[in-house]
Amino acid sequence: MPSFDIVSKVNSMEVENAVSQAKKELATRFDFKGTKAEITLEKLEIKLTAPDAYKMQTLVEIVLGKLAKRGISMKNVDEGKPDLSPLGHARQSVKLKEGIEATVAKQISAFIRDGKFKVTSSINGDEVRVTSKSRDELQTVIAAVQAKDFPVALTFTNFRD
Repeated sequence: MPSFDIVSKVNSMEVENAVSQAKKELATRFDFKGTKAEITLEKLEIKLTAPDAYKMQTLVEIVLGKLAKRGISMKNVDEGKPDLSPLGHARQSVKLKEGIEATVAKQISAFIRDGKFKVTSSINGDEVRVTSKSRDELQTVIAAVQAKDFPVALTFTNFRD
């Protein structure tokens, strides 16, 4: 039976490219010359360090701008609160969300069910699998899910006949 999976994933290569571009911009920016500002990437978390709150906000804008230019959806980016020390140093982490939470998966499944499509949807961990006898019906479901705004960016994988 034809089927496809609805998942929420972030392209790790694009994240690495965005972080490296942000590091290059940080190295060339005049307002960051001689400061101890840095950007580090650890799996699905970008750690930012800056000498004060203003430079931290600028650093966050640089990183988010580079992520957006590389095609990373801002729905998958969780910008944490900055930690300010009494001495003025600032730290902040930007987390990248992957996978569909159970509540969002239930919303997607309910949306498909309420759409009166001739398909069945099942939740498998952090993905939703949709199956049907007709490929055309699956394509209409993809179009309907893309048109609806969900709290995470969705991608469609494993389209099988």
